[in-house]
Amino acid sequence: MNRWRDWWAQAQRDHRHAQHALEDEDHEWAAFAAQQAAEKALEALIQSRSGEPWGHSITALAEVLPPDIAAPADLIEAASRLDKHYIPARYPNGFASGYPGKLYTRAEAQGAIADAGTIFEFCRRYLP
Repeated sequence: MNRWRDWWAQAQRDHRHAQHALEDEDHEWAAFAAQQAAEKALEALIQSRSGEPWGHSITALAEVLPPDIAAPADLIEAASRLDKHYIPARYPNGFASGYPGKLYTRAEAQGAIADAGTIFEFCRRYLP
């Protein structure tokens, strides 16, 4: 069973959640939700092409796209930036001291949401 539509729908919810977290000044959660949104969007795209995505690295997912929809360099860069939020946005031991809620900034959250938007637009162009 191909569930790409479910992955896409959840990606959209995660992207909206990132915006809500930003509004609430939960910058670490905004960054993590943006990371999750982009990951799920790429998983939806891969599944829509009958692929089987694996892992949580957005960069790795972008790099295994079929040749006819190969990811451009700016998408790989956005994916790489988002990958950096997968663990540190959630765990205090992702930093030498402090905790994510203290260390993440509004600008970082906004950047993550913008990077997720780049990946969303790319995926939207190629989804059925």
